[in-house]
Amino acid sequence: MNNRKYLPLLVTGAAVLIIILSVSNSIFFTVQAGERAVMFRKFSGGLDKKNIIGPGFNFKAPWNDVYIYDVTENQIEETMDVLDKNGLNINVDITLRFHPMYDSIGEIYETFQRDYVTRLVIPEVRSTVRQAMGRYTAEEIFASKRSEVETSIKTETEEILGAPGNNVVMRALLIRSIKLPDQIRVAIENKLKQEQEALAYQFRLDKEKSEAERKRIAAEGEAAANKIINSSLTKELLKMRGIEATTELSKSPNAKTIVIGSGSDGLPLILGGN
Repeated sequence: MNNRKYLPLLVTGAAVLIIILSVSNSIFFTVQAGERAVMFRKFSGGLDKKNIIGPGFNFKAPWNDVYIYDVTENQIEETMDVLDKNGLNINVDITLRFHPMYDSIGEIYETFQRDYVTRLVIPEVRSTVRQAMGRYTAEEIFASKRSEVETSIKTETEEILGAPGNNVVMRALLIRSIKLPDQIRVAIENKLKQEQEALAYQFRLDKEKSEAERKRIAAEGEAAANKIINSSLTKELLKMRGIEATTELSKSPNAKTIVIGSGSDGLPLILGGN
């Protein structure tokens, strides 16, 4: 059998295969899990911001470009010096967790390309922290209003990063530490200690006043009760109670002598008895 007639086809097929393999990197691409991609179409509209390419195997025209983004949660740690309301220097350590909005990769690339962390996230976080802390004194930041300061920073950072045009989702913002100059820190701690001691002293005073008031009310109540009892104990009532007691005692089997009307108040006297 003459196979020479198939030789041109084999050569052509081999050449096509070689060409495909040589340009495969320009035609095929894979988007991994945790990634999104946008395509730049050189001859048909430029950057395609609306059609976000999800994970999977994809192909494109060799002349188009694909930009792949990592959309998993990212983390940065920042240490910065800020000024409080009175111009005092404060050192702050923060941790920020975030990721880009999945459906806004095209807009992020158009504005910041793939360097959105250093061009957007870090500058905005630093600016927000400085502005928020600049509204409070060092004492408030360090002690009395620390939770309020942290809430302000988190809320304002989330709003700025998530605003139209920025398109970044803030997952968490943690303030790891707030450091003051040693002299200021010691002064604030001493003041807080004195305030706690004053509160404890006031608490003891209030407790003692309450106890004194309770005793006064109890004494007044007891005096009022005695007064009522004394006012109700008339001679006639005492005589009647004495007669009733004598009657009950007379029913007892024990030997006794009862003298009627011999007491100074006219009550019966009970003599002897076992």
